[in-house]
Amino acid sequence: MACELMACGAPDLSDLLAVARAAKERFKPGVITYSRKVFLPLTNLCRDYCGYCIFRRDPGDPGAHTMTPEEVIEVVRQGERLGCSEALFSLGDKPELLFPEAREALRRLGYRSTLHYLEATCELVLRETSLLPHPNPGLLSGEWVRRLAAVSPSMGLMLESANADLLQPGAAHDNAPDKVPARRLRTIEEAGKQQVPFTTGLLIGIGESLADRVDTLLAIRELHRRYGHIQEVIVQNFRVKPGIPMQDWPEPSQGEMLRTVAVARLLMPQMNIQAPPNLSAPYYEDLLDAGINDWGGVSPVTPDFINPERPWPHLEQLRRRTEAKGHRLHQRLPVYPEFLPRILRRPGLLAERTRALADPTGYARRAA
Repeated sequence: MACELMACGAPDLSDLLAVARAAKERFKPGVITYSRKVFLPLTNLCRDYCGYCIFRRDPGDPGAHTMTPEEVIEVVRQGERLGCSEALFSLGDKPELLFPEAREALRRLGYRSTLHYLEATCELVLRETSLLPHPNPGLLSGEWVRRLAAVSPSMGLMLESANADLLQPGAAHDNAPDKVPARRLRTIEEAGKQQVPFTTGLLIGIGESLADRVDTLLAIRELHRRYGHIQEVIVQNFRVKPGIPMQDWPEPSQGEMLRTVAVARLLMPQMNIQAPPNLSAPYYEDLLDAGINDWGGVSPVTPDFINPERPWPHLEQLRRRTEAKGHRLHQRLPVYPEFLPRILRRPGLLAERTRALADPTGYARRAA
């Protein structure tokens, strides 16, 4: 049935959207959330070569860079002044395993690995600022899930697709060893075993079938059924960028995006479903009709370094368009209100910082 809904024609789409929106309203009526963030590309060196990625660099490439602690704090301070509560860390996956230059850069900073540096930088942000770190660190062992959970209230890893065929030569994940679905599922499961609030999702339009999209959603749903730790599911659409190996691939249509979001809502009616507004501009408000309840992170400070050609909407525009669809816009923390108790019952600085930012309902204290 889910595959049939993914493929439904225009006459049935309006009915699908109506059912999905009604399901969202039963879950969180009248409210759409977003996280006001700064985007910190801690390093864009990466050992993976995904066909759709314009973020990654090899050492020596134009724009290759690893942020210093001073650069991180400078950006975070700008975010503090503009009411941000999230410091989103995005980074290439374990570049030191492939590049001696990455190992040397880490050595100069005083660290053995990218994950050690990420841990220290999250701790720095937590200690020196009011923002909460949310790392997207790539594959993690159980030990690294534990260590990063000590310095961040939530973390994320996109499953992207459950289809291992995307690793074949010429496919989207050719020469991307960290995109093996089973390995990504293990990281998400390990976070579940440790009850870490976790963000994941799927990326559509990278060569997967409609059945693959359903399988990916079902794999996420099953992990959440077992552990109850997945705080949100992102439905993200591939966008073409000049110079990438997939620059001639067709982008998913608006209809595909609406169908995928709607099916995600129906498969997981009690899940926070997010879709990035900048990747569906200029008609991103139509995603509200498909059952999302969250816009994800939006920054008044930094660009989307993963999709730099797609600027964030201005927050006032986001509010107006959300309200025009009959919803209120609320700023949330990187950890969702229903997952806050997991953080607040821990002793230490992380709980103190999180409590200071949360209002009595679990949303951000600052106005949207």
